[in-house]
Amino acid sequence: MSKATVTYKGQITLPKAVREQLGLQPGDRVSFRAIEGGVIVVEADTVDLMELKGAMRPRKHGVTVEQMNQAIRAAATRER
Repeated sequence: MSKATVTYKGQITLPKAVREQLGLQPGDRVSFRAIEGGVIVVEADTVDLMELKGAMRPRKHGVTVEQMNQAIRAAATRER
């Protein structure tokens, strides 16, 4: 059994054996879930990059250099 101490800020350091068992690396997140009988389940809350596929839509169209130049000229004209 691994043990940890709660700091005055309410923080704990997960013991090395627990981090290894969960496959955690620095920066990874964990979730805590309370179940019956006062038991707390600690789970790795990492996301597989493949799960993010399709999460962002590609831009429908780009802007050409000429369009940018036109926008700059139009803005400069309005400022006068």
